[in-house]
Amino acid sequence: MIEGLSHMTFIVRDLERMTAILTGVFDAREVYSSGEETFSTAREKFFQVGGLWIAIMEGEPLPSRTYNHVAFKIQDSEFEAYEARIKAHGLEIRRPRERVSGEGRSIYFYDSDNHLFELYTGTLAERLERYAKGNGA
Repeated sequence: MIEGLSHMTFIVRDLERMTAILTGVFDAREVYSSGEETFSTAREKFFQVGGLWIAIMEGEPLPSRTYNHVAFKIQDSEFEAYEARIKAHGLEIRRPRERVSGEGRSIYFYDSDNHLFELYTGTLAERLERYAKGNGA
């Protein structure tokens, strides 16, 4: 039986660059660094973000950008502050998709390894409730 999410791993060219993004944008707490040792397939670091385990490993970045992404929940009142953090790190913000009102707001941004992240103000329950009303609502 699946108990929940164990961890997410992102392959990155530069561990220190991604460390700055995770700590500066997501308030991640670094809990492990392999240094020059390799216990897995490459040098790696582990972080905690809102109770989630995020691993980064040194390697070749994704060859292209897609809409595949990981979304993190934020409060709507913090939207502008997070947007400023992302801009301060020089990260590319992707234009959000068209939305219906009441669906929540999103900030989509890419890291330098073509990973797409989303900071989202809504919840699944809110989205389902809004979609149940149809397009005319």
